[in-house]
Amino acid sequence: MRNRFLGMTFALLVALSPIPAIFSQTAAPPKAKTQAAARPNLSGVWRRSRSAPDKTRKYTIYELAFTIGNDVPPMTPWAEAKYKTNRPNLGPRAVSLGESNDPIMQCFPPGVPRAYLIRGEPIEIAKIPGRVLLIYEYDHFIRNIYTDGRSHPADPNPSWMGDSIGKWEGDTLVVDTIGFNDKTWLDNDGHPHSENLHLVERIRRVSNGALTIDVTIDDPKAYTKPWTGHWNYELKPGWNLGEMICADNGTYGDMQQKSEGSK
Repeated sequence: MRNRFLGMTFALLVALSPIPAIFSQTAAPPKAKTQAAARPNLSGVWRRSRSAPDKTRKYTIYELAFTIGNDVPPMTPWAEAKYKTNRPNLGPRAVSLGESNDPIMQCFPPGVPRAYLIRGEPIEIAKIPGRVLLIYEYDHFIRNIYTDGRSHPADPNPSWMGDSIGKWEGDTLVVDTIGFNDKTWLDNDGHPHSENLHLVERIRRVSNGALTIDVTIDDPKAYTKPWTGHWNYELKPGWNLGEMICADNGTYGDMQQKSEGSK
Protein backbone atom coordinates (compact mmCIF):
# COMPACT_ATOMS: atom_id res chain seq x y z
CA MET A 1 0.00 0.00 0.00
CA ARG A 2 2.84 2.38 0.82
CA ASN A 3 4.38 2.00 -2.64
CA ARG A 4 1.00 2.52 -4.26
CA PHE A 5 0.40 5.66 -2.20
CA LEU A 6 3.81 7.10 -3.12
CA GLY A 7 3.14 6.38 -6.79
CA MET A 8 -0.22 8.16 -6.69
CA THR A 9 1.38 11.13 -4.90
CA PHE A 10 4.13 11.42 -7.57
CA ALA A 11 1.56 11.25 -10.37
CA LEU A 12 -0.50 13.98 -8.73
CA LEU A 13 2.54 16.25 -8.37
CA VAL A 14 3.44 15.78 -12.04
CA ALA A 15 -0.11 16.54 -13.10
CA LEU A 16 -0.12 19.76 -11.08
CA SER A 17 3.31 20.97 -12.27
CA PRO A 18 3.30 24.25 -14.22
CA ILE A 19 2.88 23.62 -17.94
CA PRO A 20 5.85 25.86 -19.01
CA ALA A 21 8.20 23.65 -16.97
CA ILE A 22 7.13 20.58 -18.97
CA PHE A 23 7.58 22.42 -22.29
CA SER A 24 11.05 23.60 -21.29
CA GLN A 25 12.15 19.98 -21.07
CA THR A 26 10.67 18.91 -24.41
CA ALA A 27 11.39 21.95 -26.60
CA ALA A 28 15.10 21.30 -27.22
CA PRO A 29 14.93 17.99 -29.18
CA PRO A 30 12.55 19.26 -31.92
CA LYS A 31 14.79 22.29 -32.42
CA ALA A 32 17.86 20.10 -32.83
CA LYS A 33 16.01 17.94 -35.36
CA THR A 34 14.98 21.01 -37.35
CA GLN A 35 18.57 22.25 -37.53
CA ALA A 36 19.85 18.84 -38.63
CA ALA A 37 17.14 18.57 -41.29
CA ALA A 38 18.21 21.94 -42.73
CA ARG A 39 21.53 20.46 -43.85
CA PRO A 40 21.24 19.03 -47.37
CA ASN A 41 22.01 15.41 -48.07
CA LEU A 42 25.01 15.25 -50.42
CA SER A 43 24.99 11.45 -50.56
CA GLY A 44 25.01 9.64 -53.87
CA VAL A 45 27.15 8.85 -56.89
CA TRP A 46 28.02 11.94 -58.92
CA ARG A 47 29.66 12.40 -62.29
CA ARG A 48 31.09 15.61 -63.66
CA SER A 49 28.72 17.27 -66.10
CA ARG A 50 29.72 17.23 -69.77
CA SER A 51 28.10 20.60 -70.45
CA ALA A 52 29.88 23.94 -70.20
CA PRO A 53 29.20 25.81 -66.94
CA ASP A 54 28.11 28.96 -68.77
CA LYS A 55 27.91 30.49 -72.24
CA THR A 56 30.16 33.50 -71.72
CA ARG A 57 32.91 31.99 -73.86
CA LYS A 58 33.58 29.11 -76.18
CA TYR A 59 34.82 26.00 -74.38
CA THR A 60 37.05 23.54 -76.13
CA ILE A 61 37.07 19.87 -75.14
CA TYR A 62 40.42 20.40 -73.41
CA GLU A 63 39.26 23.43 -71.42
CA LEU A 64 36.01 21.79 -70.41
CA ALA A 65 37.40 18.47 -69.30
CA PHE A 66 40.96 18.96 -68.19
CA THR A 67 41.65 22.38 -66.70
CA ILE A 68 40.67 24.00 -63.44
CA GLY A 69 39.81 27.50 -64.60
CA ASN A 70 39.70 29.71 -67.66
CA ASP A 71 42.53 32.05 -66.67
CA VAL A 72 46.24 31.31 -66.78
CA PRO A 73 47.37 30.66 -63.20
CA PRO A 74 49.65 33.49 -61.95
CA MET A 75 52.83 31.49 -61.32
CA THR A 76 55.89 32.58 -59.37
CA PRO A 77 59.33 31.99 -60.93
CA TRP A 78 59.68 28.89 -58.72
CA ALA A 79 56.45 27.39 -60.05
CA GLU A 80 57.13 28.44 -63.62
CA ALA A 81 60.44 26.57 -63.61
CA LYS A 82 58.75 23.39 -62.31
CA TYR A 83 55.88 23.79 -64.77
CA LYS A 84 58.30 23.82 -67.70
CA THR A 85 59.82 20.52 -66.61
CA ASN A 86 56.42 18.80 -66.30
CA ARG A 87 55.44 16.89 -69.44
CA PRO A 88 51.70 16.16 -69.58
CA ASN A 89 50.03 13.68 -71.88
CA LEU A 90 47.02 15.96 -72.45
CA GLY A 91 46.40 19.42 -73.85
CA PRO A 92 48.53 21.77 -75.96
CA ARG A 93 51.80 20.67 -74.29
CA ALA A 94 51.03 16.97 -74.65
CA VAL A 95 53.76 14.41 -75.22
CA SER A 96 53.44 10.67 -75.72
CA LEU A 97 52.73 8.33 -72.81
CA GLY A 98 56.33 7.14 -72.92
CA GLU A 99 57.69 10.69 -72.68
CA SER A 100 55.34 11.92 -69.96
CA ASN A 101 56.55 12.37 -66.38
CA ASP A 102 53.00 12.70 -65.04
CA PRO A 103 52.93 11.26 -61.49
CA ILE A 104 49.68 9.39 -62.09
CA MET A 105 51.33 7.55 -64.98
CA GLN A 106 53.46 5.93 -62.28
CA CYS A 107 50.32 5.03 -60.28
CA PHE A 108 50.89 7.72 -57.67
CA PRO A 109 47.79 9.33 -56.09
CA PRO A 110 46.40 12.30 -58.08
CA GLY A 111 46.11 14.63 -55.09
CA VAL A 112 43.47 17.33 -54.79
CA PRO A 113 41.98 19.06 -56.72
CA ARG A 114 43.25 16.89 -59.56
CA ALA A 115 41.27 13.92 -58.23
CA TYR A 116 38.20 15.65 -59.70
CA LEU A 117 39.77 15.84 -63.16
CA ILE A 118 40.48 12.19 -63.98
CA ARG A 119 38.61 11.70 -67.25
CA GLY A 120 35.08 11.77 -65.96
CA GLU A 121 35.53 9.17 -63.22
CA PRO A 122 32.56 9.47 -60.81
CA ILE A 123 32.75 10.08 -57.09
CA GLU A 124 30.52 8.89 -54.27
CA ILE A 125 29.68 11.06 -51.27
CA ALA A 126 28.67 9.35 -48.04
CA LYS A 127 27.99 10.73 -44.59
CA ILE A 128 28.81 8.95 -41.34
CA PRO A 129 28.84 10.42 -37.81
CA GLY A 130 31.48 13.15 -37.62
CA ARG A 131 32.69 12.67 -41.19
CA VAL A 132 31.82 13.10 -44.85
CA LEU A 133 33.53 10.60 -47.14
CA LEU A 134 34.53 11.36 -50.73
CA ILE A 135 35.14 8.08 -52.53
CA TYR A 136 36.71 8.39 -55.98
CA GLU A 137 36.20 5.64 -58.52
CA TYR A 138 39.72 6.32 -59.76
CA ASP A 139 41.83 3.82 -57.81
CA HIS A 140 39.20 3.98 -55.02
CA PHE A 141 40.90 6.81 -53.17
CA ILE A 142 38.99 7.92 -50.07
CA ARG A 143 39.07 11.32 -48.42
CA ASN A 144 37.94 11.70 -44.83
CA ILE A 145 36.46 15.15 -44.26
CA TYR A 146 36.07 15.52 -40.51
CA THR A 147 33.01 17.53 -39.46
CA ASP A 148 33.22 16.93 -35.70
CA GLY A 149 34.68 20.35 -34.91
CA ARG A 150 38.33 19.34 -34.77
CA SER A 151 41.19 21.54 -36.01
CA HIS A 152 44.07 20.63 -38.30
CA PRO A 153 47.10 19.06 -36.61
CA ALA A 154 49.65 21.68 -35.59
CA ASP A 155 52.28 20.08 -37.82
CA PRO A 156 50.53 17.71 -40.27
CA ASN A 157 52.54 14.97 -41.90
CA PRO A 158 52.71 15.85 -45.64
CA SER A 159 50.49 13.48 -47.64
CA TRP A 160 49.18 13.01 -51.17
CA MET A 161 45.55 13.96 -50.41
CA GLY A 162 46.10 16.31 -47.45
CA ASP A 163 44.31 16.74 -44.12
CA SER A 164 40.67 17.83 -44.54
CA ILE A 165 38.22 19.32 -42.06
CA GLY A 166 34.73 20.56 -42.94
CA LYS A 167 31.98 22.77 -41.64
CA TRP A 168 28.54 23.77 -42.82
CA GLU A 169 27.75 27.31 -43.95
CA GLY A 170 24.05 27.19 -44.64
CA ASP A 171 23.52 24.61 -47.38
CA THR A 172 27.22 24.49 -48.34
CA LEU A 173 29.87 22.10 -47.03
CA VAL A 174 33.11 24.09 -46.75
CA VAL A 175 36.19 21.84 -46.83
CA ASP A 176 39.55 23.19 -45.67
CA THR A 177 42.60 21.10 -46.62
CA ILE A 178 46.30 21.52 -45.83
CA GLY A 179 49.20 19.15 -45.19
CA PHE A 180 50.02 18.21 -48.77
CA ASN A 181 53.29 16.95 -50.12
CA ASP A 182 54.57 18.65 -53.29
CA LYS A 183 54.56 15.55 -55.49
CA THR A 184 51.23 15.98 -57.30
CA TRP A 185 50.01 18.26 -60.09
CA LEU A 186 47.04 20.54 -59.59
CA ASP A 187 45.64 19.72 -63.03
CA ASN A 188 46.33 17.64 -66.11
CA ASP A 189 48.39 20.43 -67.65
CA GLY A 190 51.14 20.04 -65.05
CA HIS A 191 50.69 23.07 -62.79
CA PRO A 192 52.74 22.40 -59.65
CA HIS A 193 52.28 23.32 -56.02
CA SER A 194 54.36 23.39 -52.86
CA GLU A 195 53.81 21.89 -49.42
CA ASN A 196 52.24 25.22 -48.46
CA LEU A 197 49.17 24.53 -50.60
CA HIS A 198 45.93 25.53 -48.88
CA LEU A 199 42.77 24.33 -50.57
CA VAL A 200 39.20 25.43 -49.83
CA GLU A 201 36.32 23.56 -51.49
CA ARG A 202 32.69 24.63 -51.33
CA ILE A 203 30.35 21.71 -52.11
CA ARG A 204 26.69 22.52 -52.60
CA ARG A 205 23.68 20.57 -53.84
CA VAL A 206 21.85 23.10 -56.01
CA SER A 207 18.97 20.75 -56.88
CA ASN A 208 18.02 17.13 -56.44
CA GLY A 209 20.16 16.07 -59.39
CA ALA A 210 22.87 18.74 -59.47
CA LEU A 211 25.95 19.46 -57.37
CA THR A 212 28.54 22.23 -57.66
CA ILE A 213 32.09 22.26 -56.34
CA ASP A 214 34.02 25.52 -56.17
CA VAL A 215 37.68 25.42 -55.22
CA THR A 216 40.14 28.13 -54.19
CA ILE A 217 43.86 27.36 -54.49
CA ASP A 218 46.17 29.40 -52.28
CA ASP A 219 49.90 28.70 -52.42
CA PRO A 220 52.09 31.82 -52.06
CA LYS A 221 55.26 29.93 -52.94
CA ALA A 222 53.83 28.83 -56.29
CA TYR A 223 51.28 31.51 -57.24
CA THR A 224 51.22 35.28 -56.84
CA LYS A 225 47.52 35.24 -55.90
CA PRO A 226 44.82 32.63 -55.20
CA TRP A 227 43.07 31.10 -58.19
CA THR A 228 39.82 29.25 -58.51
CA GLY A 229 38.00 26.45 -60.28
CA HIS A 230 34.41 25.30 -60.67
CA TRP A 231 32.79 21.98 -61.52
CA ASN A 232 29.20 20.89 -62.10
CA TYR A 233 28.18 17.36 -61.15
CA GLU A 234 25.12 15.29 -62.08
CA LEU A 235 23.54 12.70 -59.80
CA LYS A 236 23.63 9.18 -61.22
CA PRO A 237 20.86 7.22 -59.42
CA GLY A 238 21.43 3.49 -59.47
CA TRP A 239 25.13 3.80 -60.29
CA ASN A 240 27.75 1.92 -58.30
CA LEU A 241 31.42 2.79 -58.39
CA GLY A 242 33.33 0.40 -60.61
CA GLU A 243 36.78 -1.01 -60.09
CA MET A 244 39.31 1.28 -61.72
CA ILE A 245 42.81 0.23 -60.62
CA CYS A 246 46.15 1.66 -61.70
CA ALA A 247 48.48 -1.30 -62.21
CA ASP A 248 51.85 -0.95 -63.93
CA ASN A 249 50.50 2.05 -65.86
CA GLY A 250 48.44 -0.34 -67.98
CA THR A 251 45.00 0.79 -66.90
CA TYR A 252 45.57 4.48 -67.55
CA GLY A 253 47.36 3.80 -70.80
CA ASP A 254 44.54 1.60 -72.07
CA MET A 255 42.01 4.25 -71.13
CA GLN A 256 44.01 6.91 -72.98
CA GLN A 257 44.32 4.77 -76.13
CA LYS A 258 40.58 4.04 -76.17
CA SER A 259 39.86 7.74 -75.87
CA GLU A 260 42.20 8.62 -78.72
CA GLY A 261 40.72 5.86 -80.88
CA SER A 262 37.20 7.21 -80.45
CA LYS A 263 38.04 10.69 -81.75
